[in-house]
Amino acid sequence: MILPLFPSPKNPSSSFQNTRRHLLKSDSKSSNPNARMRLYDDLLLNGYYTTRLWIGTPPQRFALIVDTGSTVTYVPCATCEQCGRHQVVKLIGSRISFNQDPKFQPESSSTYQSVKCNSDCNCDKSRVQCIYERQYAEMSSSRGVLGEDILSFGNQSKLVPQRAVFGCENEETGDLYSQRADGIMGLGRGDLSVVDQLVEKGVISDSFSLCYGGMDIGGGAMVLGGISAPSDMVFTHSDPVRSPYYNIDLKEIHVAGKQLPLDPSIFDEKHGTVLDSGTTYAYLPEAAFVAFKNAIIKELDSLKQIRGPDPNYIDICFSSGSSNVNVSELSKIFPTVELVFGDQKKLLLSPENYLFRLLLKVVLEVSLGSIRFEFNWEFCSVLNVHYVSNNFLHVILIKHSKVRGSYCLGIFQNEKDPTTLLGGIIVRNTLVTYDREHSKIGFWKTNCSELWERLHRTGGQSPSSSSSGKDNSTVESPTTSAAGGSSRYALPGEIQIGEIRLDMSLSINNSYLKPRINELTDFIAVELEINASQVRLLNFTSEGNSSLVRWAIVPSESSTYISNVTAISIISLLAEHRVKFPVTFGSYKLVQWKVKPNSQQPWRQKHYSTVILSIIIVIIVGLSASAAWVIWRHRQRNINSYKPVHVAVPEQEL
Repeated sequence: MILPLFPSPKNPSSSFQNTRRHLLKSDSKSSNPNARMRLYDDLLLNGYYTTRLWIGTPPQRFALIVDTGSTVTYVPCATCEQCGRHQVVKLIGSRISFNQDPKFQPESSSTYQSVKCNSDCNCDKSRVQCIYERQYAEMSSSRGVLGEDILSFGNQSKLVPQRAVFGCENEETGDLYSQRADGIMGLGRGDLSVVDQLVEKGVISDSFSLCYGGMDIGGGAMVLGGISAPSDMVFTHSDPVRSPYYNIDLKEIHVAGKQLPLDPSIFDEKHGTVLDSGTTYAYLPEAAFVAFKNAIIKELDSLKQIRGPDPNYIDICFSSGSSNVNVSELSKIFPTVELVFGDQKKLLLSPENYLFRLLLKVVLEVSLGSIRFEFNWEFCSVLNVHYVSNNFLHVILIKHSKVRGSYCLGIFQNEKDPTTLLGGIIVRNTLVTYDREHSKIGFWKTNCSELWERLHRTGGQSPSSSSSGKDNSTVESPTTSAAGGSSRYALPGEIQIGEIRLDMSLSINNSYLKPRINELTDFIAVELEINASQVRLLNFTSEGNSSLVRWAIVPSESSTYISNVTAISIISLLAEHRVKFPVTFGSYKLVQWKVKPNSQQPWRQKHYSTVILSIIIVIIVGLSASAAWVIWRHRQRNINSYKPVHVAVPEQEL
């Protein structure tokens, strides 16, 4: 998906006004809270990243594409008859879960207000309500009315819910109609942008950050408001007057340390070099693309060039010769690429920042009710949605072999458009800070799946030196025993946590809870923003009309432990009742929590005795074999040395 490169009409409700208003002082970054939000999805399967936004009272949740190229946040309205049926397909264990996201229902929110027609907006034909309309470069569009309600930013947010204006869609076309995501969260420059509205209220500093997960992980993190920039973050100037988008001052591109023979002005044509989180890949002007492509091919002359996934497009793809190449090892095969900015600062791009993996072709066809989804992982997106007559769930999985260990360029020619457009692939595993207050954008290479832990490493003791690591004692606390404040959840030093045990009391009886326990497990995983496989039910018992449930939160499959930051976040969310249960599960209370250190020792420690014993056995067996051989040779010598008395014996010297 490519989002968007069509400027909005110049009218009072346009997202692009003359220049940015800087409402906050430079020291506001440290005094204002921020909204810390998790990102979902990835470029491979979806072509975009989403976050979760809650709108209204009570909150209605939506999955929205985070898009720095859009300036309006919008969701499907309950009255929309030309909106797609956006669905979330989740694999939980061996079960496939299908959830159709509901549309926003204004009448169900006690805090919703329509934005009445005024001189500062475009009005509907009857001149009653303000309306919006947005068109995108891939020819999709969104139209609807403007409303105002309370926006909530999730459990990790330090920013309290805020009133803001958003779009309630009455019509979707193109990719916006068929995509899984419910809508768009506009982070661009303009009065209707969520960022601009929060800045104008003075509740956040004029900055936000995005961190997209890597090639094998996906997900990531987002922060609305300021953060303390890492000391080695690379900044470049971003001129808010240059274009309505987020520009960077790109001057050169280097491949394998060699500068491409290009005039720097090529990156400053039309809209300049635009950083757009809603675009999947990167797009260069024709001359820049040809130079880049030729440089890559020259560096990879030893690799076999193969056909790409799309027969209608000539992709530049290579076979690495191995099906088990780890992402971290790609730099041994593919060259590094550097983006050089106006001040000669450089952003290093690893192969995952300009390549996409050519997988086995996997087609998943899902029929639910009257809609059929066809997911094609060779093309890395949802191909189409069309109607069928079946009224039951139907899933067909088709696999078709393709060349293993193959990668294609994720940088393309931008047709005849001279704009340089850098999409999400360029900033995978990169924290990008849009410091609008100081007109600059910063880049910091990191593992975005561990962003919070990396940002909070401020010189504390390492796990190996921590006194808490001397034994495997359980850290335990009733939630009511400590004084207020975050210190009640403090853990004794940095420990590698193997399990968080939670005792929870629910105000529903055991017989009612039992058939719904799996649903509750999935709900807790979603609210705590962890994988469903990490939430394990240990037991639940009856206490009169209430139930006592014991859960265990364990590390994800890709990790061996839970960090302190994550553990404290999970405990505080439940202890402070920031997780809101559905009415069907009643109210809850976190009675007690326990934290168990990771019992998994390093391999050498865990298998030390086994290794030593194996060595001893090998030595004993070796000595025994040697002794047996010596004895055998001695006996053979005695046999061979025996001669009858009448046989002549050769003379031997002493």
